[in-house]
Amino acid sequence: MTAWGALCILIPLFALAFIVRWVLGAATRGDILTGVTIRVMQIYVRLVHRLRVQGRENIPKTQTPGPLIVVANHSAGVDPVLIQSACRFEIRWLMAQDMKVAWLDPLWDWSRIIFIDRTLKGGAAGVREAANHVQSGGVIGIFPEGRIERPTRTLYPFLPGVGVLIARTGARVLPIVIEDAPEADPAWASLWTTSRATIRVMPILDYASPEGRPSPRDIVADLHSKFVEWTGWPQGEPAPADDRAFREPVAPRRPRARWRATRYFALGRRKSAGPRRR
Repeated sequence: MTAWGALCILIPLFALAFIVRWVLGAATRGDILTGVTIRVMQIYVRLVHRLRVQGRENIPKTQTPGPLIVVANHSAGVDPVLIQSACRFEIRWLMAQDMKVAWLDPLWDWSRIIFIDRTLKGGAAGVREAANHVQSGGVIGIFPEGRIERPTRTLYPFLPGVGVLIARTGARVLPIVIEDAPEADPAWASLWTTSRATIRVMPILDYASPEGRPSPRDIVADLHSKFVEWTGWPQGEPAPADDRAFREPVAPRRPRARWRATRYFALGRRKSAGPRRR
């Protein structure tokens, strides 16, 4: 075999080995499929959203950072993709059950989304699953505003559920501010709408101390005040009892559900908004 022949064989092999190593380097679950998915996410956010990441040094560099809760403002449906593309560890996102699209069930299952039923008593199972995942060393992601910001650059009150989870698990908190994501309706349209998005990763917060953990209410108040300071945005009004006008439709002809708060995610709003209309 000539030298050129050997090169023609070795170069593709080296290239293939490099690609496989590059893909596996992003595999949060140690498999090729997850690695390919994360690398496609990273290419996608650069091409479509021109994503800039500020404060990348605050993101844990390991795939197993220990108990951690990612808290971010909610500016668009693409927000989870923007954040996950910047992290080496897998984030299990919390999502309202009534925003679920049935035909995407295989995607939800593979992504290991934790659904929260926002009925009066139905949210306990989802909160329990999220707390167990964190206490076992996992990472969850929460958008504590409970809805997408409209108008953009408006910070809404944080729902108490995030404070409950932080207090219960004792996990550290990774705060992230999302700016300039696409303002698109419905929420899913942000996936194919171009933008120049930025995520600002703030230093990790630890609410555990030798003196004990603050109450969920104090945690929520402190987190919200920090986001107000970091963004400088005006504060929006709390969601009304019937907040259908504030929701992002996720699919055509999908029946709209009334908001019925859970004791975890809307403390103090225990009154049901009534039965669903069909």
